[in-house]
Amino acid sequence: MAKIIELKDRARKAPDSLIISKPWEFRKACWQTTHFIQMLRSQAAKLEHHRETIYRNGGNGIQHLPPHFALKGGMAYTMRAMYACRKNEKKMREVYYLIGLMDCMINQVNPILRTDLLRAMYKKVFKMKEELNIHWYGPVDQVLLPIDSQYFQEFEYRAHLKKACTMKELYSTIRKGTDEMFDILSYEYVFYRPSLTDS
Repeated sequence: MAKIIELKDRARKAPDSLIISKPWEFRKACWQTTHFIQMLRSQAAKLEHHRETIYRNGGNGIQHLPPHFALKGGMAYTMRAMYACRKNEKKMREVYYLIGLMDCMINQVNPILRTDLLRAMYKKVFKMKEELNIHWYGPVDQVLLPIDSQYFQEFEYRAHLKKACTMKELYSTIRKGTDEMFDILSYEYVFYRPSLTDS
């Protein structure tokens, strides 16, 4: 005769929010948002633990988010571009370099950029935008993603840009800076995709 085996009730588990873990970690937001959210890994871990606890106890909603950045304006287009190539680190780095070039044209004061050499940078940016199929619409103010000052000294980066004496030096400084930012964003942050995005 068959024995009846009693199984213990399995704890209710929240659906996995992870989309991809590398090169940048993207997760699905389990709350209503139309913007990408950037959050420190330590805060994201607390949020995921909290979400798991709520779900296990029969709830299904997050009431309060830990400290985070809501990526709006120019940063929203930046984030969409990064998310679109999330499986290709080489392309992501090229996109972030392009974003660094755009930021330099928008927000940087450098004597070189007051000369005809600015035209060369414009050509480079527009060529890269076409090759990478990336577009920004409307007013573009801040395009680089925010990074807490404990991880990256933005003033120091901008000072190096200001000191660049040639376009080659300027491009090299932007490449070095955006690569450093890329790595910090990879190691220290988690990005939550808007809940209204399907792909």
